[in-house]
Amino acid sequence: MKNLIFVALMFLLPSTLLAQRSRGEEIESLKIAFFTQKLDLSPEEAKIFWPIYNDMQAEQNALRNERRQKMISFRKTTEIDNLSDAQVQSLITSEFEFKQKDLNLDKKYYNKLKAVLPIKIVGKFYRAQEGFKRELLNRFKSGQKP
Repeated sequence: MKNLIFVALMFLLPSTLLAQRSRGEEIESLKIAFFTQKLDLSPEEAKIFWPIYNDMQAEQNALRNERRQKMISFRKTTEIDNLSDAQVQSLITSEFEFKQKDLNLDKKYYNKLKAVLPIKIVGKFYRAQEGFKRELLNRFKSGQKP
């Protein structure tokens, strides 16, 4: 029986991971199209914007991965109840540290963008980020694929 479950997992796991990866790629493609339309960049501005954006995404993804590896979900009450007060405090302060790192990344890339692009384009970018989040949530709520 264990062998049967193991074999089933061996076949299902790669397809699940592939589906998650392709969903992530699909969302990223939608985001790029959304930003392209909302920002209306000239070719010169696009040459400046996209490398900075790609670097920012890479750093944010690395930070999220680091956070995911180090944190225990606060949504599981039983886990919190089984931890000492010092462990809970450590988790909370660690979360604050990740939020600060995320804020520092935002500031870093804001400064990079405003140094090389007109501030109105930078403003459009931040507005487009929020608009894309709303768009994605609306698609999710309505049951559409991303």
